[in-house]
Amino acid sequence: MVVIVMGVSGAGKTTVGRTLAAELGWRFVDADDLHPRSNVMKMAAGAPLTDEDRAPWLRKLRDEVARALAREEDVVIAFSGLKRAYRALLEELDPAHLKWVFLHAPHEVLARRISQRQGHFMPASLLDSQLATMEVPSCALSVDVTPPPDVVVQRIRDGLGV
Repeated sequence: MVVIVMGVSGAGKTTVGRTLAAELGWRFVDADDLHPRSNVMKMAAGAPLTDEDRAPWLRKLRDEVARALAREEDVVIAFSGLKRAYRALLEELDPAHLKWVFLHAPHEVLARRISQRQGHFMPASLLDSQLATMEVPSCALSVDVTPPPDVVVQRIRDGLGV
């Protein structure tokens, strides 16, 4: 099974995804690590990515999901998944074995978390751009990430039955 933990910057995709994967004994993949250097530099400079910028990154992510599915490997992936079209690229592989978890929180919670991060390329100035781009999924487990990560992970485990 592939569990994709999605949401805008500051939602805790990496923290929640790593914790969930560790509890389940599954591999964890952070889609941020698959971005080409040019994307990271652009975001670090405060410029939002375009669909054209995201295309090579989405192909890499799709390949990663395809490999996991082919090996029947259980994996948790942290991925923003801002648009339906981005999620559709992954769902066409094997929708029965993909589970989506949408992490969300009020703007002020997200902004505070981003401003407190150190060493991450995504500046707080891009949060509004991500929120404007986010097409909220209709077929995902929706989890408020305002509570502590351990509570969020338990809600995900309960919601997915894992």
